[in-house]
Amino acid sequence: MVVFKVQLKQKIFQILKEQAKKSGIDPEAIREEDLSIENPPKPELGDLAIPLFPFAKVFRMPPHALSSLVGESLQQGASLPEGVDRFNIVGPYLNIFLNRPMVTELLFQQAVKEGDRFGSSDLFRSKRIMVEFSSPNTNKPLHLGHLRNDALGESVARILRFSGATVRTVDLINDRGIHICKSMLAYKELGQGRTPEDEGLKSDHFVGKYYVLYNELAKRDPEAEDRARAMLVKWEQGDPEVRLLWEKMNQWAIEGIKRTYERTGIHFDQFNFESEVYLKGKEEVLKGLEKGIFYREADGSIWVNLEDIGLDRKVLLRSDGTSLYVTQDIGTAISRYKDWPFDTMIYVVASEQNYHFKVLFTILERLGYEWAKNLYHLSYGMVNLPEGKMKSREGTVVDADDLLDELTEMAKEEIRTKEREEEVGNIDETAEKIALGALHYYLLQPSPSKDIVFNPKESLSFTGNTGPYIQYTGARICSMLRKLNGVTQVKDRNGKATYLNTTEEWELVKLLSDFPVVVELSASSYNPSLLANYLYEVSKTFSRYYHEHPILYAEDPDVAASRVQLSRCVLQVLKNGMYLLNIPFLEVM
Repeated sequence: MVVFKVQLKQKIFQILKEQAKKSGIDPEAIREEDLSIENPPKPELGDLAIPLFPFAKVFRMPPHALSSLVGESLQQGASLPEGVDRFNIVGPYLNIFLNRPMVTELLFQQAVKEGDRFGSSDLFRSKRIMVEFSSPNTNKPLHLGHLRNDALGESVARILRFSGATVRTVDLINDRGIHICKSMLAYKELGQGRTPEDEGLKSDHFVGKYYVLYNELAKRDPEAEDRARAMLVKWEQGDPEVRLLWEKMNQWAIEGIKRTYERTGIHFDQFNFESEVYLKGKEEVLKGLEKGIFYREADGSIWVNLEDIGLDRKVLLRSDGTSLYVTQDIGTAISRYKDWPFDTMIYVVASEQNYHFKVLFTILERLGYEWAKNLYHLSYGMVNLPEGKMKSREGTVVDADDLLDELTEMAKEEIRTKEREEEVGNIDETAEKIALGALHYYLLQPSPSKDIVFNPKESLSFTGNTGPYIQYTGARICSMLRKLNGVTQVKDRNGKATYLNTTEEWELVKLLSDFPVVVELSASSYNPSLLANYLYEVSKTFSRYYHEHPILYAEDPDVAASRVQLSRCVLQVLKNGMYLLNIPFLEVM
């Protein structure tokens, strides 16, 4: 379908250029980006629709007259573009009817030939893209909010690689600051030297426990905050005792967090630590001060004035010379570009930080870094619970591991209810994969900018717009293909496009042929929700087809073989799409 669309677009563009020349209009006024191909609202109107009203003003004629003119030119040409059967004109639209066997045969060839690479492209070939995501604190385990961040970052990275980019994924771990010292203080005063093993806790959960305990301590003891700040000062001075405690607790936290990454299929090419980079921006700010980009207040603090672009004045160095987060991020961005010159850098960070990134990107541009124009903040909405917002210090967050454990148990119960224990084999492994599919799909299906209220039970439904429904569709096709050996009159036949003549089959062919386009759109917009919702449409369309038409046991063995081949194409699209969304594929459910 992609090939036919490209050829059709080129043909129409060529006709518009030629007509412009004949009419005494500058052909350069015809811009290819104004030419689009849409799907008609009703199948009987055609397979593709080309709206010509964007060019009506250039030609100084009504849109319907222009579409008639283009139609006449198509008709008079030596031949229609490859894959086009016929066309008709409806108002300003040129509606195209495709050659169904030709489009279907191309789908069969591409899906089989390209296999796990079907849908990939060279959209970002030779582009180097860095994706920073997750960025946990070492005073607590990953929580539900991190899971959305991780799902987005991992999926975007996979989609970009699938689209030809060289991608480097980076995790900036926040391992210093007052919040870290609060956990350290609570452990020092209340921990009595215990270890995660002593309490039977995962190591990052053990550290998180003391962050909650600190807040209980601070309510009883008003001086706890002063002791935590004194500990931070000692840390910055390199006090051996404080540093030793810091290293031990950070190691516990990071080991636990990495185990959660492994469990959820999250991968990083590089880990950075705030403790290693937090001073890097100070030198850049002082350089900017010398150049007059920044200014100094009477108290010695250094500021930038961004009021000319609708932002505020922002302090970059305090009067005591200490830096802020934005200062640190300035230095980190510059260091990253020096280490690995990128074409684009994507920060996956919640929408609460929209202002921060506007300020950061503007400052880097004013410092003269051309690459700063290619920095992008992938802003995403908050994840809340039905009962409200999560709060780490009060211990009301949903820990990632606890949530996965709960979802896995719920999936096990679903398997037992359906009496599928023997069929699925390892129930623990299968339930965990269903849980991950439910979680990642639920987090990725809405547009990134939308806030989410996470409902565990809803996410695990085996029907409707959910991850398990898509997993089940793939497993159903696998089950059908396993039975193929027992249908001797079908298994040795090659499927042929000419045997697929139903409306539902053509609907599936068109939908599957759009897979490369959907991947490209998801890549160019950094938006996995486009792909997630597309996979649901594929699953829903195939399920309807499966119920309405016999596949393996169709009366004509050639029809059956062709339907099997179409089913294989559905399976390939689901497998490839699920990988890009980090949804585990299951052959049995």
